[in-house]
Amino acid sequence: MPINVTMPALSPTMTDGTLAKWMVKEGDSVEAGDVIAEIETDKATMEVEAVDEGILGKIVVSEGTEGVPVNDVIAVLLEDGESADDIGSVESQNSGISESQNKKAEEVSQVARQKDPSAQAPQDDRKADKGDRIFASPLAKRIAADKGIDLSTIKGSGPRGRIVKADVENAKAGAKPAAQAAVAPAAGGYSEDAKVNVYGMPYVEVPNNNIKKVTARRLTEAKQDVPHFYLSVECVLDNLLASRKELNEQANGAYKLYVNDFIIKASAMALKAYPAANVSWNDDAVHQYLHSDISVAVATPNGLITPIIKQAETKGLQAISDEMKELAGRARDGKLKPEEFQGGSFSISNLGMFGVKNFQAIVNPPQSCILAVGAGEQLPKVVNGEIKVQTVMTVTLSTDHRSVDGAVGAEFLQYFKRYIESPVSMLV
Repeated sequence: MPINVTMPALSPTMTDGTLAKWMVKEGDSVEAGDVIAEIETDKATMEVEAVDEGILGKIVVSEGTEGVPVNDVIAVLLEDGESADDIGSVESQNSGISESQNKKAEEVSQVARQKDPSAQAPQDDRKADKGDRIFASPLAKRIAADKGIDLSTIKGSGPRGRIVKADVENAKAGAKPAAQAAVAPAAGGYSEDAKVNVYGMPYVEVPNNNIKKVTARRLTEAKQDVPHFYLSVECVLDNLLASRKELNEQANGAYKLYVNDFIIKASAMALKAYPAANVSWNDDAVHQYLHSDISVAVATPNGLITPIIKQAETKGLQAISDEMKELAGRARDGKLKPEEFQGGSFSISNLGMFGVKNFQAIVNPPQSCILAVGAGEQLPKVVNGEIKVQTVMTVTLSTDHRSVDGAVGAEFLQYFKRYIESPVSMLV
């Protein structure tokens, strides 16, 4: 009998997702392990692989449809000897997707293809000369679109000839695709996509993806529901910078430590030394965590995401640095696994590299603390009655006052400051 393909639960907390794109079309042969669709969750765009083989008999949920509940049927596979007549009505099995939603998603897709002829529907994603479907990772497709590369001219080096990131990066760039050219101002005026608001101000629309929408909703809820409390402290960085320089010189290129690596380690050690701040609020009881799982904010093309350095208090600076580089790279490529960015007991948001000196971050529930890190700057300071120039960094701790009040937050910052100002103490 026909096999229902359902919206998968790509994380423990996922209740619905956006069907971003179909990688196959009705009538295509599908093998177990083939990537058949891309799903947008609240934090990443993830590939969905087929778990059975067969012929894709019907696409139930159109690409672009938002709010598809987990376990709703999104497509139907036919086994040998079966036909479309065997499918029956599967839409009635779905709890949250209506005919109007599918119709709206299809209309949006058609409008996009009319504006941008290069943005073809999935069934047109084929090599014209052979009629073979082009297998490429989402990242490879994005890079190809940016560089104006025709994927049909590239030989893939991935599994079963799949085109991967390295294949596209090594290919020769061509002209920018029509979708990008469309937003550039036309001769003598604005692009055809430009609109004008009621005040006469021209603008173009930049659609919000599912990740940004969910992030916006959660930040709004956090700011409204969590009683924020802020505490700032200055940390002298001179010893840390000297230690970093010495360690990097001794590494002789084997690795490179960054100030953020020391901040992660110092936060983890401070939480270990003062676990009263390593908590989350729950109505029945405050949960005090046994390890320092540090979430670090990373900016990606799709929005902010917080990969986690788990049990950071047990790891050395080199291990933290290597892990952070690897996680941040996959975060920007949309390749993190749910368990790599969901959870965490404490967050860090570092804008110092942008020259920001001081800011207050929004708590990331259910966590109770987030540390906002500013840039280090040289300032004249009075030390033992003498004026000295020191490199000073301001950090601000935002807390959920229900579980981490002012006194607890202040105590935590004292531990953090000691570790930052005496980095050798983190090594023992």
